[in-house]
Amino acid sequence: MRAVSSRCFSFASVNMKSRRSWSVTASDLARNTFNPIRTVVESMKLTPNPEKPMIALSIGDPTIFGNLCPSEEIVEAVVESVRSMKYNGYAPSTGYEDARKVVASYVSVPGATVEAKDIILCSGCSCALDLSISVLANPGQNILVPRPGFPLYRTLAEGLGIRTKFYDLKPENGWEVDLEQLEAQIDDQTAAIVLNNPSNPCGSVYSRSHLNAILQVAARNFVPIIADEIYDYFVFPGHEFHPLASLTNEVPILTCGGLTKRYLIPGWRMGWIVVHDRNEALSLEVRKGLQSLSQRIIGSSTILQGALSRILTQTPPEFFQSTIAQVYDNARLAHQLLSGLPGMRPIMPSGAMYMMVGVDMSNFPEFENDLQFVERMVTEESVFCLPGRCFDYPNYFRIVLTVPELQLREACHRISQFCTAHYVAPLALGKEEKLSNGHIHHELHNGIVTVIEP
Repeated sequence: MRAVSSRCFSFASVNMKSRRSWSVTASDLARNTFNPIRTVVESMKLTPNPEKPMIALSIGDPTIFGNLCPSEEIVEAVVESVRSMKYNGYAPSTGYEDARKVVASYVSVPGATVEAKDIILCSGCSCALDLSISVLANPGQNILVPRPGFPLYRTLAEGLGIRTKFYDLKPENGWEVDLEQLEAQIDDQTAAIVLNNPSNPCGSVYSRSHLNAILQVAARNFVPIIADEIYDYFVFPGHEFHPLASLTNEVPILTCGGLTKRYLIPGWRMGWIVVHDRNEALSLEVRKGLQSLSQRIIGSSTILQGALSRILTQTPPEFFQSTIAQVYDNARLAHQLLSGLPGMRPIMPSGAMYMMVGVDMSNFPEFENDLQFVERMVTEESVFCLPGRCFDYPNYFRIVLTVPELQLREACHRISQFCTAHYVAPLALGKEEKLSNGHIHHELHNGIVTVIEP
């Protein structure tokens, strides 16, 4: 034993001799990890107008304003889990068997029936996405992600040395995927396609036929899909959510979901991966890999695991209906109020909690980009929206639709004032344009734009 210790000490001494000072460097993972939203927001000059209270339409947390709360059944389920004293210790890294069974029952639909062995419980959907990307891709490989899209996909991948390649969504087609471009982006190093439906930031909900077309692209190229379905069933009247895995018997899919959005408990951190193993493509290594990766964080919250059965089976349908009704009413209100504004192109969402608003930057020549546009709107009107570049999509901004109606009305009124103050109409000399709202029109006389209010 002394000989071994001597060798270890000698090795350590040799290593230490190369260090001449305290120079502790961060790992490659830490240096390569960045969050586009944080990077953009932290670089912005945000000084709200002191005469107007700040209205933040930027945060994708449905609980922050206090108007949307979890149901009493959800709260009581957690209280009972705590009081039972059964869930204070460590659970298996993939989750308790009973908790995984109830999730399997909850997510199973015709064409996509799963069992407890197909469920990995995670610390929120972001953890589920992290494990799914990590288990499928190696450094140097790539994953395909939507543009505009949730920036966390890039954050998780690029820190690990995994490249992200974009496929575009078409705003003129309800943010459907550009299928030709999607297929063109696939190469021999593509490890997975990430599909977000319903979508953040677009609020799109894809039809069955469009989802089938996406699956055909994946099948032709033998590329698995990571389906981010955290907004599952959060759709507005006239639209339907189709679980992607229910539409294919061929394409292997890792579906990421959780309680965060639909149950209005983002801070409780309960998510899951559902393994849809078509053609046994995931059985050889991926299932084992997910189990190994889940051991890095010792599993998800045991308190929430103990409450899952009651949460998933006893939350009343009226709770979901009420939440969707409030967000849908806000979506219609915001779309109505912003549609008549000069230079604005709001796109009505079909679900989720967000709306993308296009900005005709040529009509706002004093601003170089959407970032400056949003910054000035904070300075003058104390309304904060996320600029499109947070989602790799310039000349747009995203608004959150979970705020109370009165605050949303006030925010839209301030946006209207801001647009009116800075809009410059592209008019020919002497030509007049009357806006669709009928309240303001712009005239160009001798090269000067004037704003006339009736």
